[in-house]
Amino acid sequence: MSVPSTATSSRPTSPPRSATPSRGPQLKGLAELTPRGPFVTVEGLDFSGKSTLVSLLKDALAGLDPPVYFTREPGGTGVAEHVRALLLDPELEMGPWTEAYLYAAARAELVDREILPRLEGGETVVCERFLDSSLAYQGYGRSLGVSEVRDLNSWAVGMVVPDRTFYLRLSPEERARRALESDAPLDRIERVGDEFMRRVEVGFEEISRAEPERVRVLDASLPPGELAQAVRREIMGLRAP
Repeated sequence: MSVPSTATSSRPTSPPRSATPSRGPQLKGLAELTPRGPFVTVEGLDFSGKSTLVSLLKDALAGLDPPVYFTREPGGTGVAEHVRALLLDPELEMGPWTEAYLYAAARAELVDREILPRLEGGETVVCERFLDSSLAYQGYGRSLGVSEVRDLNSWAVGMVVPDRTFYLRLSPEERARRALESDAPLDRIERVGDEFMRRVEVGFEEISRAEPERVRVLDASLPPGELAQAVRREIMGLRAP
């Protein structure tokens, strides 16, 4: 089931829509990689606890064979980390399509250099944010349109789709409380207004409803250790022969 498009920008999408993205090795898709490891992503709005969950999972899944590789978006490679610095710099201003293309570029770099090779080698990959974040933040939040953002990213990810996505759902009130308690300075995205974040939340909710077999919705207000154990059990199930 596909996620419906939202209102779109008047700017035409480039590259043109194509049913078969022509991006080298990614054309084979995850389903054709044999053997391959499972691909897991962690999604949610800012302050929902993604980084805390991933940190706990690193300890809970340490020492396995094949190993579990952890990465993040934007980032995960030298080039992608530089792109991350641009995207999150609160002193920079950029247009919504510039933002969308930069996220897609960082994603293409991470998929090519880390995610796909490791999956082909049988490793489990856990990524903090992936394509769903672009659909929610740029497709819904920036009102660029889900179909347009998905088409753009088809050139970045090819057929690489997560086997399981964990969406950390948190109420706006609890998210605001956590933001106030955080000592870290807000990045460029975190500084955008509440209306933007409400649209992003709608995006994540619609994605989770459209793909219930892939997306697991977690109550992010639960104790982090409890969430980590639940996610660990699912990941171990995905790794089972």
